[in-house]
Amino acid sequence: MFNSFYGKITGKFPQKLFIETNGIEWDVTVPDTTLDALPPVGENGRVYLWMQHTDSAMTLFGFASTQDRDLFFDLNKVDGVGPKSAIKIMSSIAREQLVASLDSGDLAALEKIPGLGKKTAQKMLLALKGKLTLDDDIPRAAAVQKRGEYGDVVDALANMGYDKHRAEEVLAKLADEIKGGDSSFTKKSKEAQEEILFRRAIVELAQ
Repeated sequence: MFNSFYGKITGKFPQKLFIETNGIEWDVTVPDTTLDALPPVGENGRVYLWMQHTDSAMTLFGFASTQDRDLFFDLNKVDGVGPKSAIKIMSSIAREQLVASLDSGDLAALEKIPGLGKKTAQKMLLALKGKLTLDDDIPRAAAVQKRGEYGDVVDALANMGYDKHRAEEVLAKLADEIKGGDSSFTKKSKEAQEEILFRRAIVELAQ
């Protein structure tokens, strides 16, 4: 079974992506956040896949990263949330914000997600609080914190064409490493910290 497609992005529409591989154009259902993370139409990109096969249809679901795909799988474990509902949820809230809301028990924030009622939000909180991760190496709370702290650096890297989620992971790791090895880092101005992280992140992302 396939894990991902790499090819030319031929169309972007609300919760839908067209991608061409070896002369075949695929119709993939995706969260809107995936559309934002992938390259523009006409350029090549990779989308990570899961296929739903029912008696009436086969549907491809796609994601910009394996972490987003894992979140999709986790959401599907919640009673009352199916694949299409999971896509709508992921289209309405960033992965980091969703994990933060679940970890903090912020039911009010979950209830604001379009199409997610109070009862389903409560089920989601009960099923997933404290159980989601942002990646395999960085604790989710730390990664969420780093994204908020250095969000401007993430945006700058994303504007340069780097994958946004990858940039978040690299920045979180670099911030921990630098703070652990250089006690003067936290005494620098925010602008100086961002400049150091920006230069270090470009080197690591280019590898």
